Formats: sequence, C-alpha cells, structure tokens
Amino acid sequence: MSAIRLTGHLICRTAAEADIVARHLARHIHLTRAEEGCLAFAVEATQNPLVWSVSERFADEDVFRLHQARVAVSDWGRATAGIERRYTVTGLTS
Repeated sequence: MSAIRLTGHLICRTAAEADIVARHLARHIHLTRAEEGCLAFAVEATQNPLVWSVSERFADEDVFRLHQARVAVSDWGRATAGIERRYTVTGLTS
C-alpha cells in the first residue's frame, strides 16, 4: 500500500463559518497529528480570511479511512459539516 495524500481547500461562505473553523481547528490538528499513520497534516490560513489550505498525508488507505471515520463523528466534523471542501485525494485504490 502507498501513502494517501489529500490536498485542497476548506472554503467558508461567511465570517461566522470562518469563526467556527478558527474555534475548532487547533484541537482538530492536534487529534489528527496524534493518529497512528498520520505522516503530515496541515490546515493553514490563506490570504483570503474565508479560505484554508489543507494538506494531509497518511501511511495507507486503511489509516486514511479510519481518520475520515473519526473526523465524521468528532466535534470538528459536526461543527464544520456544512462548510465547503474542495479536495483532491490521490493513492486510493477504491
């Protein structure tokens, strides 16, 4: 199995959505980086205060899918569920 990479952007429609991201982001980053198989994880502000650049790398498809499942039920996942994501994922076999 090869590493899985996710890159793209988290795009807020309003300042209120951006505030939600800002409130929850530090914990989300901390928990994700602590996951077994997380090789790299960054969510960084861009020049546009409503847009964040996202870059993730996981050891393999299994740990990437475990990450996705954890995030879906996390405080971050619930709080940011309505915020647009434009991501590209490479390395998945299915």
